Amino acid sequence: MSKLKKLAGETALYGLGSIIPRMLNFLQVPLYTINMFSEAEYGEITKLYAYVAVVNIIFMFGMETAYFRFATKPGADPKRIFNLAQTSVIAISGSLTILMLFAAMPIASALQASSSQFIIWLVITMFIDALVAIPFAQLRLQKKAFQFAFAKIMNVVIVLVLNYYFLKINYNPSIGVGYVFIATLIANSLFILFFIKTLLTWRPAWDKTISPQMFGYAYPVMITGIAGMINEMFSRSMLDWWLPENFYKGVSQKDAGGIFGAAYKYAVFMNLGVQAFRYAAEPFFFSNAQHKDSPGLFAQVNHFFVIVCCVVWLSISINMDILKYLVGENFWLGLPIVPVLLLAYLFLGVYYNMSAWFKLTDKTHYGTIITIIGALITVAGNYFLIPVAGFMGSAIAALACYATMAAICFGLGQKYYPIPYWISRDVGYIVFTGALINLLGRIQFSSQWYATGFHTVVILAFVALVYGIEKKNLSQSIHSEF
Repeated sequence: MSKLKKLAGETALYGLGSIIPRMLNFLQVPLYTINMFSEAEYGEITKLYAYVAVVNIIFMFGMETAYFRFATKPGADPKRIFNLAQTSVIAISGSLTILMLFAAMPIASALQASSSQFIIWLVITMFIDALVAIPFAQLRLQKKAFQFAFAKIMNVVIVLVLNYYFLKINYNPSIGVGYVFIATLIANSLFILFFIKTLLTWRPAWDKTISPQMFGYAYPVMITGIAGMINEMFSRSMLDWWLPENFYKGVSQKDAGGIFGAAYKYAVFMNLGVQAFRYAAEPFFFSNAQHKDSPGLFAQVNHFFVIVCCVVWLSISINMDILKYLVGENFWLGLPIVPVLLLAYLFLGVYYNMSAWFKLTDKTHYGTIITIIGALITVAGNYFLIPVAGFMGSAIAALACYATMAAICFGLGQKYYPIPYWISRDVGYIVFTGALINLLGRIQFSSQWYATGFHTVVILAFVALVYGIEKKNLSQSIHSEF
């Protein structure tokens, strides 16, 4: 089996663990936004989870990537590296958990949370996530994609069931949006049972040579992750700060945060593909880095990744006329930003692809520099664009950030780890897809049936056209031994 075909198969399996949970998670959006929470209440959920995403990066400290790197080095003992990585994560996340639990009330006040109890539930949830992060990474390294997918899917199924029970059957208005955090806490706690054997076999460990090396490798990854999460999440908070009063008639800043958060959820359709690919590709890049033909393989991987993302971008963008019914009508105001956000995530996926070079050459500090530049673009873009373009300004800032990060990463990578990416063809697909989305967006239909039927034909024709162009390359890649 070719390496590319194997990667595609593993990505599909990880996709089950990423796509299905994200799709199930998306089903919670109508549960929250249709006759349940107000825009402001949903905005609070969105904002608190944005902060959680950033703090989670600190809890894990980049040790997942460090674990991959050091466990795959020649002569390494994967079990010992696991113990070293797990010890570091537990020490860091445990210390931060204790501090944050004692400071729950001032944190709640600073974040304008409705209750300090929300902070307590979220902090405990983050500690559990950190506790099982390295065990999940071990599954990926051991190619146990099915177990990975099963755990992720069951987690979201449980969250969905609990949310439905709490919000529709046993709802208490005094708890309100807190039920969302309770459901996640209960479901994530079950990860401990799933990994109980692995967790019981862990032994605290420290190596005076390897452990400092792992920290030196991991902390730039952690800083990169923080900056990256700021890029992804903080735009939702920046609307509170920089959206002028009455920019949208009858919509407050808090309402705007909820509307923007609901629109952002549609980007999950692209982000889940990116995430599934990352789960499979990270150990794949490390495992194949030493092969003399790996640069050509990595270029092919990026090329077919771009093509798949273009299909997703087209499919979602031209069908927003029907997908909009997945959220409450009072949240539709933000939906025009969805195609821009999907393109932004496409570039983020390209960046993840191209970032392999600094991980493979142990130059992770370049990732930090690139992502900090991206964070600065995000902040500046939101600052200047939100007051004049509202939601769209924030979406454009995200696109500018990720496109710039991909371009810088490509340029530096060609200097330190040259990979013959198919840039002109990849850019051609992106430009063509964008032009097609723009053209189709101008066509009006008298019936939803006509619109959906026409859009389906366009998508099938697009896929057929791409297959015709790429048939030879795809066949060679599939049948290649490498």
